[in-house]
Amino acid sequence: MEILRVEHLYKTYGKGENQVCALDDVSFTVEKGEFVAVVGQSGSGKSTLLHLLGGVDTPTSGHIYLDGKDIYQKSRKELAIFRRRQVGLIYQFYNLIPVLTVEENMALPMRLDGQPVNSAYFQELLKILKLEDRKNYYPHQLSGGQQQRAAIGRALLYTPALILADEPTGNLDSQNSQEIVELFKFSNRKYKQTFIIITHDEQIALQADRMIRIEDGKIVKEQRLNRQEEV
Repeated sequence: MEILRVEHLYKTYGKGENQVCALDDVSFTVEKGEFVAVVGQSGSGKSTLLHLLGGVDTPTSGHIYLDGKDIYQKSRKELAIFRRRQVGLIYQFYNLIPVLTVEENMALPMRLDGQPVNSAYFQELLKILKLEDRKNYYPHQLSGGQQQRAAIGRALLYTPALILADEPTGNLDSQNSQEIVELFKFSNRKYKQTFIIITHDEQIALQADRMIRIEDGKIVKEQRLNRQEEV
């Protein structure tokens, strides 16, 4: 079942001689429960694409449909709710609130939305994230890998339809990077969540179901990968 459709997406910045085309007629679809990696060099347009998919930025033209609904036909208020409830965003820089504990950081989007936290699922996430004994710690008391896992927990707790990760392992060593990718794959398999991960690391990308390569704002290659693992 298709969860995401991107049609003829363009994004330009600047005007006249200073105009830069970050995305140039990008179209693709993603199936529900699929794990997709988008790869490309710095400046290729992959992070711009993620920001548009997450409703953080607006396209110059084109359409993005999530569950059949054009996200950019929403009002500003509806778009803010969409970002909180339907999309989990994970960045290279963890963006944790320094004065909040791990538990408070993870629950923040739901608290802001006035929604109750599912205690059983929250405890399960803490266990999966290996943060059970760190839930009352503050960000400065955590390692880089632990901070990134807390940020991932924040994105997953709302059980969004789509998880978007922008270079989520960019600040981590190889061991922590692989642990984060394994966590993504586990969540993708167990909860059937749809993942789109932006990365320049092809060793990480090769662990996805499909790899999309972007160069100069265009999709130049799509490759189906044979990921065979036990669920």
